Amino acid sequence: MDGERGTTKIWPGGTGPATTSQAQKNCSCIKPSPQPVYHVQAVAPLSSRRRHAATMAATAPAEALPDPCPTAADSSPPPPTPEELVARAVAPVKAAFLRPPPVRDTPTNEESRVSGAVPLEKKSKRQFRRERKQEQESVSRLCVAVGKTGNADACKYGASCRFSHDVDAYLAQKPADLEGTCPFTVLEQSCQYGLTCRFFGTHKDNLAPSENHEINPLSKDIQKLLWKTKYKFPRASAQIKHLGLKEVMKIKANATTDDKRADHDNPDVSCELNGDDKTESLGSPPVNVEHDSSLCEEMDNLGGEPLVDNSVPCVVPRASKKSKVEGSDDTKVYPEDPSSLNGLEVPSDSTSSCRVDLVTTPHLREKKIIDFREKLYLAPLTTVGNLPFRRLCKTLGADITCGEMAMCTNLMQGQASEWALLRRHSSEDLFGVQICGAFPDTVARTVELVDNECSFDFIDINMGCPIDVVVNKGAGSSLLNKPMRIKSIVQASSAVTNRPLTVKVRTAFFEGRNRADSLVSDIYNWGASAITIHGRSRQQRYSKLADWDYINQCAQKAPDDLHVIGNGDIFSFTDWNRHVSGSSKISTCMIARGALIKPWIFTEIKEQRDWDITSDERLDILKDFVRFGLEHWGSDTKGVETTRHFLLEWLSYTCRYIPVGLLDVVPQRLNWRPPSYCSRDDLETLMASDSAADWVRISELLLGKVPEGFTFAPKHKSNAYDRAENG
Repeated sequence: MDGERGTTKIWPGGTGPATTSQAQKNCSCIKPSPQPVYHVQAVAPLSSRRRHAATMAATAPAEALPDPCPTAADSSPPPPTPEELVARAVAPVKAAFLRPPPVRDTPTNEESRVSGAVPLEKKSKRQFRRERKQEQESVSRLCVAVGKTGNADACKYGASCRFSHDVDAYLAQKPADLEGTCPFTVLEQSCQYGLTCRFFGTHKDNLAPSENHEINPLSKDIQKLLWKTKYKFPRASAQIKHLGLKEVMKIKANATTDDKRADHDNPDVSCELNGDDKTESLGSPPVNVEHDSSLCEEMDNLGGEPLVDNSVPCVVPRASKKSKVEGSDDTKVYPEDPSSLNGLEVPSDSTSSCRVDLVTTPHLREKKIIDFREKLYLAPLTTVGNLPFRRLCKTLGADITCGEMAMCTNLMQGQASEWALLRRHSSEDLFGVQICGAFPDTVARTVELVDNECSFDFIDINMGCPIDVVVNKGAGSSLLNKPMRIKSIVQASSAVTNRPLTVKVRTAFFEGRNRADSLVSDIYNWGASAITIHGRSRQQRYSKLADWDYINQCAQKAPDDLHVIGNGDIFSFTDWNRHVSGSSKISTCMIARGALIKPWIFTEIKEQRDWDITSDERLDILKDFVRFGLEHWGSDTKGVETTRHFLLEWLSYTCRYIPVGLLDVVPQRLNWRPPSYCSRDDLETLMASDSAADWVRISELLLGKVPEGFTFAPKHKSNAYDRAENG
């Protein structure tokens, strides 16, 4: 014990404290005896010891003074400088905020399930069916019509309805209302969820009906046509023949029964190669598609001219950059003729039959022009890049948004969950949809389908997705190994739509074997208006830094009219300025993980500053996301839990943000590993936690307590690096 209080010390061996020479030997080279005898001696208070030591030092001769015993503090290396930390990709957090890593207790089974450490028991199909039937028969499954009006007789199906009509039983088991106000009531609109709303107590009477600001819903009529494979694709089929691709199975045209199915639009999509009996399917390794000009003569049987000639499509040439980002004022979208669809006359008697008459319409893609120059482009992000998140980014300054990647085969099958990825909010004034497919005929038909049924400004084809389930089917970044397949996909897809077509690729499939530069010189002539290059290979996934030098090399080889969009590691306005303003050949940058970690990056770029955002301001952003989520997924119990799930997925990224005021070097880099630190207040420290249990606590601040048996594990693996791919 220190201070004026007495202290007790223990010395090994002997009857008292060791002499100075003995202490030095014990510190350096002499090992203690195997069985030392410990003696306890009372030590005078610290102040008395200090006075006695000073007196002895003053009276002792200089040569008699021994060397002090080295201490642990003297032998420890000095702390690394901020420059050394940056060189090791460690965030240089100020020493005042550093702390030892927290010691977490061994989690219980329930806590482990929340963090995803304990795998859930796998259930059989019979168990799923039994639980689903019990859930349908439960009083918690209140009929939508009854819940909206509160009247048990409001359902038109009556006793045959499979949902509960017992209002009293539902209210008896309904959880307590959440704190806050119903998001629809805030908008002065009546809530469409009625009794099932978790904010039912805040509802008001005599409000206007709720307005739906979301676009691109999937109609039941179109879904049934897709289910029965009766949807017609005249433009895509004609263009496929024009390019010399023979189809094994054609879309049903005049089938007399609904039992006959065309295999082409099922999951086992196939395409026969010209001059070969081999077939390609999503379950087998694909082969390159070669062009066969001999089959172009089959266009004579179509009763018309080819849909598109080989003229170069019209896009905005890239001019010299003279100003910073000023929103989307430079974007020009020319209106289309309402009496025509993609240059094809549509009969007015039937809109759901998808029957069109082929007419000669040259220069289809001149109808719409998009200028990507210096626009803030939010990348299409799987899972987290949902409609509420895109709305949030629009409020923070994003100019261009794009929906989540949708698989072509799932769209062709009419899957509602896949079509939900194409939803667009009215605030997204410049919006694109992204699709992913492996074969030219599949992608072309999907482009025609989406072009007919959805509202968007451009369509993006993903040829850089590194996910195994996508690559193994021959789609995504697997196409980088098949340049002729890329050519066929771009040519066929660009011919069936008058909207701009963009392509997203990576540098290569294998690390060190870059191939994107061989595409940029020709892809414009194939029909693409822009190409986005992610500066990593498929093998890298999201590890290491993006290769911007190679992106610039590709931009130098690109035609003047092709927009080159860079992607990778944009995390501050300085990164943006260095890559966009510093290169006249790069039109803009696509922002992906930087927007996930700090969506206010769009505000920083437009205001040209590093925003030292407070925890309260970050909480307000989370509240906006929750409000947008409740409007999108619903304010009933299911909608609340869906909003919670996507909020937790997003929080698994935001915890990587380090506040500006805590850093010795600004701005933060995307590859920095944060040390263990405490922040400026408790809420900011909670937001910096990498524990899923803390993310759940943040969600409970906004959406109330989690239900019993709640589990969560992050879906993403953003730093995976597949070494096996390189042998």
